Order: sequence, then structure tokens, then C-alpha cells
Amino acid sequence: MFPWGLSCLSVLGAAGTALLCTGLLLSLAQHLWTLRWMLSRDRASTLPLPKGSMGWPFFGETLHWLAQGSRFHSSRRERYGTVFKTHLLGRPVIRVSGAENVRTILLGEHRLVRSQWPQSAHILLGEHTLLGAVGDPHRRRRKVLARVFSRAALERYVPRLQGALRREVRSWCATRGPVSVYDAAKALTFRMAARILLGLRLDEAQCATLARTFEELVENLFSLPLDVPFSGLRKGIRARDQLHRHLEGAIYEKLHEDKAAEPGDALDLIIHSARELGHEPSMQELKESAVELLFAAFFTTASASTSLVLLLLQHPAAIAKIREELVAQGLGRACGCAPGAAGGGSGPLPDCDCEPDLSLAALGRLRYVDCVVKEVLRLLPPVSGGYRTALCTFELDGYQIPKGWSVMYSIRDTHETAAVYRSPPEGFDPERFGAAREDSRGSCSRFHYIPFGGGARSCLGQELAQAVLQLLAVELVRTARWELATPAFPAMQTVPIVHPVDGLRLFFHPLAPSAAGDGLCL
Repeated sequence: MFPWGLSCLSVLGAAGTALLCTGLLLSLAQHLWTLRWMLSRDRASTLPLPKGSMGWPFFGETLHWLAQGSRFHSSRRERYGTVFKTHLLGRPVIRVSGAENVRTILLGEHRLVRSQWPQSAHILLGEHTLLGAVGDPHRRRRKVLARVFSRAALERYVPRLQGALRREVRSWCATRGPVSVYDAAKALTFRMAARILLGLRLDEAQCATLARTFEELVENLFSLPLDVPFSGLRKGIRARDQLHRHLEGAIYEKLHEDKAAEPGDALDLIIHSARELGHEPSMQELKESAVELLFAAFFTTASASTSLVLLLLQHPAAIAKIREELVAQGLGRACGCAPGAAGGGSGPLPDCDCEPDLSLAALGRLRYVDCVVKEVLRLLPPVSGGYRTALCTFELDGYQIPKGWSVMYSIRDTHETAAVYRSPPEGFDPERFGAAREDSRGSCSRFHYIPFGGGARSCLGQELAQAVLQLLAVELVRTARWELATPAFPAMQTVPIVHPVDGLRLFFHPLAPSAAGDGLCL
């Protein structure tokens, strides 16, 4: 027995030694990894690097980030403050939140930082886009696209957008089973962007096919830049080429239309604006512009629309206040073609010939609806933040941001920690955006609220997006009531786009005419 016991002790000793050596090697590797990034600081600056952890060699903190989701950033913000370092997806990253810090980043475009997108996104979206433009080309391109979202253009879009949203809400009410709101919102957003914004003539089948192709492009936008069979990039390129082939015919017609005709949609406006600036846009430029406009509108508007439906369901007092405001403005009457107005809500929907009763001016008078939309975007901003690359070493909150490092400014964290509001930031309180409270805020308050970013790369389509959400709120509240089709409210996924994990399954029911405001459409 003695030799056997000695053998066991020997094996255990060897295993212990191996574990100890492995632990020491891992500790040494992590120490050298941390040292490697400490030494990468700009020695010309006396400021320290931000606090934080660079994680493990090569992996950094990527695995923790993927596993913890939004909790990863909030836990490190609590530990290290509003500026901290980490290592994600193979790159050193400085995570930034708070109005003053975000202001420095957003107003430092082209001077301190530049936009950062993965190589796959540049390949798939192309070189003639705002995404890839820097400096003067970026400024020229924004000038061309600005007309697409001018007030005159929005006035033309609003009646058609209201018609599309009205038909969509009617179809939800006529559906006997549950509606997956996020999926329906994505399909709706694509139809509105393709037909109204771009002016494409698509029937339902074509629109559905093109939407699936476009979604495949977007799903592979952030992939490894490897153009090999079965890769994400290869799938994205195939989807992009299919989209371009379909767009080519429509663009060819527009390029050969009467040049003196009044532009009626975004593609017309882009062509006219470029010509006014002395530039004849190429077919490739216009195809890439069209896809970029679809990309800008698609997931973010669908996400915000879904969040609006969810938060109104969770806060019925807001629905009641919207109804009161609509009645006060003479807009409480539902469309006479609404399901339930003529009995039921079952069977095929009749065509709706009702004239739109909303305009930009009418929406501007709906102050509480505007506050609700702003609060939805504050509480559940569609994207969590944006990435930049430091063009030079600069100071931020007492730390150095080294040249070449990635900088991620956080929209969600900035909203969650804003101290300028009188009510708790985590609560749903549309009246925090009321005129009385806005007057009490400081000069930097606009950087406490940044759902559309800011500075040189602020979202050009923010007024259009807000108009869509306002129109949706009005049509929902005066047409329908809705309830959960699941036992509880779903959890929210925050990366890469905010949305309910189950798509938000709801039952929609038409309101009785008296509940929506007696009378037919105007």
C-alpha cells in the first residue's frame, strides 16, 4: 500500500505543480498584456491613461462584453467613472459618457477624431457615402443630402407617411392573431423608405422580396472582411448586388427625366442638388446613396417605433393625455375607414380614400405627443453609441486619449446619468421635455440628450424620424387599443439595435367610434 500511496502523492504533487505553473504563466501573460498597453500611452503627454482593464491577451474583454451586454458598460462605469479604457474586438477602446465628455467628442469631428466603421461596412456600402467621407468630401455630401430632409421635402412626405401608417395600424387591428410589432415595423419602415423616400414603384411582392434582400445586406454589414465562399461578406456582397440591379432601372429613368421638373423624392433631390453644385452624379453614386438612405432609416426607425408602442402600453396615462391633446386640437376623429368604424375588424380591409389630416404645422402643435416621442428616444435610444478613432492625442476629463485608439461615446449611458432633469432618469416622464422644465437647463443640455448624435455627423434625418413617430402615435391612439399576447413584457436586447427579444407580440383591437372621437375623417 505504501508504494501506491507514494505514487498518488507524486501524481498530485505533479498536478499541483502544473496548475501552479499554468496560473503563473497566465498571470505573467496578463501582466505583460497590461504593460504592453500601458507603454502605448503617448509619452509626450504627462496625463495618465484612463482607468480600466484591458482583459486577457488578444481577447481583451470581448467575451465579458458579449456575455454581459449592457451590464458590461454600466458596471465598469460605476467602477471606473465616465471615461474608462477596455479592449474589444481586437482594439483598445476608450468608453466615454456624460454630456461634457460627449460634447468634446462630437464637436471634435475632423479635428480630434474621425468616424470609425469596420472595413466590411465600407466594402458593402461603397465609397460614395457619408459613412466613408471625411473632411471636405463629407461636408459637400451633407450639403447635397440636406435637401432630402429640408422642411419643404418633409411637407411632401408627411401626407404619404400618414397614409402608410394609417393602413398599417388598420391591418394590425384586422389581424386576428398576435402581431410581432418589431417585424411588422421593419417591413413598414422599408416600404415607406423605398416607396415614399426613394420613390420606387414596388408592388407588395416586390417590396417584400427587396426587404429580405436588404435585411441580408444589413445583417452582414459587420462581418470579417474575408470575401470567401459562405462568408458573411460574400453574402452581403451578393445582397448588395441584387439591390443595385433593382435600383439601376429606377435611377436610369430619373437621370433621363425632364431636368426642369420639380423634384418629388429623395433620389430626385440628390440628382438636382448635385447638378446645382456643378456635379453630374454617376449611376454608382446614386445606387450607393439609395442604399445608404435605406440603411439610415431601416433598423433605427423600426426600433424606435417598437419602443413607442411598448412604452405607451406600459404607461396608459400617456395614451389618455395624447387623446386629450388630439381632441383639443380638433384631431380626435379616427379615419372613417378604420376597422370597427363600420363594424368589426374582421374580413378584408376596404381601400381607404380618406384625406390626410396631419401636416408638419399640425404636428408642431401637438406638444405632448412631441414630448412622448422625445422621452421614448431618451429612454430607449435605438443605438447605444458611436465609434470614432483619435486623430491625435488629446485630453478628456483629466486623461490622455492616445492617437489611434478607438473612442466610443455612449448615448444610453449619457441619457441614464443626466442630472439636468427634475425626475429620475430611469423613469418614463414625457413632461421632462415640457417648456417649463427645458427653460431651467444649462447651456450644455443638448448634449444630455443625443439620440441622433451631434456635431458634424449628427443624423440628417432626425426631423423625418420624429415626424414618423409622431404620426404613428396619433394613428395608434385614435384608432386602436393593444395588449400583450405573452404572459409578461419581454426583455430588451440592446446590441446592436434596441429591440424586444421576442419581437413584442401584441393583440390589436379597433376602438369604437366614440372612444376615438365621434365622427368620420375630414
